[in-house]
Amino acid sequence: MLKAVLITGISGSGKSVALRTLEDAGYLCVDNLPVRYLRDFIESAHTDGLPRVAVAIDARSPGDLADLPFTLRSLEDHDGVDLRVVFLEAATATLVHRYSESRRRHPLTDRLRDAEGHPPSLYECIAAERELLSPLRERNPVIDTSGLAPQQLRAWVRELAAVEPVPLVIAFMSFAYKAGAPLSADLVFDARCLPNPHYEPELHPLTGRDAAVAAWLADQPLVGQMLDDITRYLETWLPQYARDTRAYLNVAIGCTGGQHRSVYLVEQLSRRFATHGAVLVRHHAQVHLNPLDI
Repeated sequence: MLKAVLITGISGSGKSVALRTLEDAGYLCVDNLPVRYLRDFIESAHTDGLPRVAVAIDARSPGDLADLPFTLRSLEDHDGVDLRVVFLEAATATLVHRYSESRRRHPLTDRLRDAEGHPPSLYECIAAERELLSPLRERNPVIDTSGLAPQQLRAWVRELAAVEPVPLVIAFMSFAYKAGAPLSADLVFDARCLPNPHYEPELHPLTGRDAAVAAWLADQPLVGQMLDDITRYLETWLPQYARDTRAYLNVAIGCTGGQHRSVYLVEQLSRRFATHGAVLVRHHAQVHLNPLDI
């Protein structure tokens, strides 16, 4: 069964956000597809065995929007295709504000100018687009994005499109404070307050991945306490981060040189959360580490 989603609606209502949400969920996405190609595209995707596709069609499509309701009805009766339509709209004041911020022209500007003989106002473009798309709005689920946060829109699109949850990828990263925290870090934990193997001559040249250093740190009560505290924090808040529809959560742990304590904590946390799903390990300090881990 091919899962197909059509994203349509008023320009400026969030179709790009919706399409990116489906793309992150593994959908093959096509933006601004002419209506006359929609059926061929869906049938080709079904024949090729693609599991998920998403298409955005709106007022930018040249001239054939009137045919879209008929095309959708024919696809709804197509064996092997589960088609869902999501219509996005927003209040006129919200759309005007968004166009003011983006400084982009409305896609109907040139078309209305050629038809009317004078440059249309933004309000005229929005009104014309509402009328043009009204047949689609009347027969499909509608999401009003006025005052809606992007993460809420992403969640609603996933719900309407019946998108299966995508596991949150956790990337555990060690780093050296003397080099600075990674710019991609979402959460940063400071391990510089922990006992430091750097001052043990036999441990100094090793890293937190070596058995001798790991055993030494495992014997330090404060290290175990920090490890347990970080674990509890992540176990508590990971469900909330997942509901935020993000794809990655970057957890960075730093110590002075990024060689012993932070590396050990990252290795231990990656083992504790191995059953979570996708877990990545990244070591940023280039000190006696496998290049693949940097």
